[in-house]
Amino acid sequence: MNATELSVDASATGANRTGVYLAILQLVFSLGWTTYAIYLPKLAVEVGIAPSAVILILMLDQAIFTITDTAMGIAADKIAPVVGRLGGFVGTLTALSCAAFVALPFVAGTGPGAQAWFIALIVIWSITSSALRAPPLTLLGKHRAKSSIPFLSALAMLGYGLAGAASPYLGVALRNQDPRLPFVISSVVLLITALALSGVERGLKKEPSSPIEPAEAAIPLGRIPVMFITSMVILALGYQLHFSVNSAPFYLRFAKPDDLQWLMPVFWIGFNIAMFPASVITNHRGGLIVMGAAGLLGALAVLGAEFAGNLNTLIAAQFIAGAAWGCMLMSAISAALAIGDSGAEGKVVGLVFSALALATFARLAAVAGGLQKLPEYAPLLHWAPVACWSVAGAGLLVIAASRAQQSMQRVRAI
Repeated sequence: MNATELSVDASATGANRTGVYLAILQLVFSLGWTTYAIYLPKLAVEVGIAPSAVILILMLDQAIFTITDTAMGIAADKIAPVVGRLGGFVGTLTALSCAAFVALPFVAGTGPGAQAWFIALIVIWSITSSALRAPPLTLLGKHRAKSSIPFLSALAMLGYGLAGAASPYLGVALRNQDPRLPFVISSVVLLITALALSGVERGLKKEPSSPIEPAEAAIPLGRIPVMFITSMVILALGYQLHFSVNSAPFYLRFAKPDDLQWLMPVFWIGFNIAMFPASVITNHRGGLIVMGAAGLLGALAVLGAEFAGNLNTLIAAQFIAGAAWGCMLMSAISAALAIGDSGAEGKVVGLVFSALALATFARLAAVAGGLQKLPEYAPLLHWAPVACWSVAGAGLLVIAASRAQQSMQRVRAI
């Protein structure tokens, strides 16, 4: 084995380690968020907040994420060129985030007099936890061969998908438990995981650079990012309405409420499985094409779920819908890193996470307004996922075709 082969093997091993680390980080962070969502109604009641106002707190969280995810991504772009600074930045904010998170159940336990402190801790936690979303993923764009990014994005999003699959079981397991211990355990594990980022960052700097050329040409910041992020908002809204609003009623046509904890994870099983084969296509054809095709496939799957005549057909449709969303999200991260190549990776990845947060905010707002209960709006929410995924998917395919045509024209001009 010659020196070049050794260099490639070392780089591939380091890349896989980075992807596994990011998957663990996303898994731990997402499970922490799930723990927060499970206990928030109980904690809010302890400080005198009405149960009906809990959804407003969740909307506040998402509104903060919409702003801070992009801000944290921009900050990551500025500090990442200095070895170790990104890890220190993320570690410091994570320590503050975990301190605020751990304090929530203890402060809530003191009663209604601590209501203002309780809300302040939530705001601090929301702002600082954004450091765990876009900034770590910028390492992929700044230190990894472009051809490895789709697979590593799939690995990173695997943590997100595993957390989604585990959420129903976690909700059942923690329902009657004292919140203090879960909050402490999740915070300690998250902080330890986040502090390891500095070591990962230094390891990437020491590795030999890969000889593999970029698989997808960089796109200058301009009109394409605006259209890309707009499409991401629409796709994310389709996911939110389908999974969080419509999926449970779909299942309840054929199953009992107690069965939901076993049926809802089907979506996430499809999500986790489909990302890896789709990453191969993304590597060769680009993220925009995969996002667009997955959007159209997802729209068909939602139609299948709508017209399913039995539970088995519905399960298959939900599996395909989850697979489509996994392909959309994985290829979105890959496309964002390609679009932001040469210094703006954090900004564009941050915009992707901001799009996810904005879509979540919109879904919560619709639920808070009771739109799903109003006869005149119920059909709109019912069919919105199909419209969102099909329109955004078709638009992304048009953008991808336009880029391909421009590339061919440049080649002919040469």
